[in-house]
Amino acid sequence: MFVRTAGERDLAAVRALLVETWHATYDNIYGAAKVTEITDEWHSIASLKARLTRPNSEFLVADDGKRIGGMAFAATTKDAKIVMLNQLYVHPACQRQGIGQALLEEVEASFPEARTLRAEVEEANAPAVAFYRSQGFLPAGNTADCGGGSGLPALIFEKTIG
Repeated sequence: MFVRTAGERDLAAVRALLVETWHATYDNIYGAAKVTEITDEWHSIASLKARLTRPNSEFLVADDGKRIGGMAFAATTKDAKIVMLNQLYVHPACQRQGIGQALLEEVEASFPEARTLRAEVEEANAPAVAFYRSQGFLPAGNTADCGGGSGLPALIFEKTIG
């Protein structure tokens, strides 16, 4: 798979990837109904489309020419030296193939002025916690409101970049 900037033509495939990945990852944690509620709001075509034009951000997909196997979205915070990795998801069938790492590397390269990359991770998502740790992220606290407005708790991880 190669990593490239997402376009409007990718949004339906990205949404499908997110819905399937979220159900596979979070149904056992939050329940299928809550996951459907979250994906309907956070991963709607309108929500994804808004990210395409957000200033100081990067919306990436991992594409093999046949399907989208992963996606990432990151944007600078109020402090341009801090980038928030809002999303990094790899389809369950494509995991453990280096796609997450490739997406992460491209996110880092997309923000040359940044010095910190931050991610919020559901504590019960052990594979994600292990992935971020393996990529050099360190625990930096926690939040009771993952993503701002969700009311879901999460661990905060940070990595020095640049």
